[in-house]
Amino acid sequence: MQESIIQIQHLSKTFGGGDSAVRALEDINLDIHRGEIFGIIGLSGAGKSTLVRCMNLLERPTAGKVIVDGKDMTALSEKELRLARRDITMIFQSFNLLMQRTCLKNVCFPMELCGIPAAEAKKRAAELLALVGLGDKADAYPAQLSGGQKQRVAIARALATDPKVLLCDEATSALDPTTTASILELLKDLNHQLGVTVVVITHQMSVIEEICSRVAILDGGVVAEQGAVEEIFSHPTTDAARRLVYPAGISAQQYPAGTHAVRVAFNGGTAYQPLIASLAIDCGVKVNILGADTRNIDGKAFGTMLLGLPDDPSEAAKALQYIRSQPDVTAEEVEYHV
Repeated sequence: MQESIIQIQHLSKTFGGGDSAVRALEDINLDIHRGEIFGIIGLSGAGKSTLVRCMNLLERPTAGKVIVDGKDMTALSEKELRLARRDITMIFQSFNLLMQRTCLKNVCFPMELCGIPAAEAKKRAAELLALVGLGDKADAYPAQLSGGQKQRVAIARALATDPKVLLCDEATSALDPTTTASILELLKDLNHQLGVTVVVITHQMSVIEEICSRVAILDGGVVAEQGAVEEIFSHPTTDAARRLVYPAGISAQQYPAGTHAVRVAFNGGTAYQPLIASLAIDCGVKVNILGADTRNIDGKAFGTMLLGLPDDPSEAAKALQYIRSQPDVTAEEVEYHV
């Protein structure tokens, strides 16, 4: 059994009181393993950013516990909390760099707050800038950098206190796809080289697919589903997970009432196109492709297809039986209503 570095136990967070109270999080329970890259995903307003801010007590939970590396963060004094936060640092969508400081001095800043001697801090900062690929930008100012370079400086700064956990709150949301891919690759490299646990907060499924081993799906302030990324993508069991996993834009409103369809999930190793051809050749049954989405996770093929079934019940049953007999495939019937 893997060791947990973060344990969130029955955590709730309410803003305000009385009739105007807003329950942002309710009874959240998560175990994040030491050394993994863990994803937390949800649509806007799901409570993701509130949850990540509760992890390092930037927001104090209304109820429940946050245990980081064996310490109950909610029970620490302010002084103890400041020390504990060195182990659980954060990067943000907006980078939060000090514009009047050079890149080197930005990375030095948290070490200055910790009382590390200037010469030692400068040496460590230079090493970290080199680690994130910006060894030649020590004397540059943030205004002279691209968005991706700013985020690399922010990552170097977050690593300055040698943390055990790196919290990434929508860290790639402001970046273009190519830059996002390079930042995610950097986070994977740092996770591998340094053993730092990475918690990724995002609304982008592509980020989860690219970098995370396990994921929790937040919906309306509760954990709707959690588990290995492959399992969630292959067999989402809640509406919240299906909305995120299945092809964008495929909804009941697009099809007439009574449309009989099957949602097919490819769970690794199965070719997508031959299934449709084989249905026609082996069973003499033709189906319509209403929507499709595919992806590659850890070198394995995954994806979903929404197939319109024949109106004839016996033909539809024949198609379903054939689809369900295929290896690495699951099928879920969908009947649309008005």
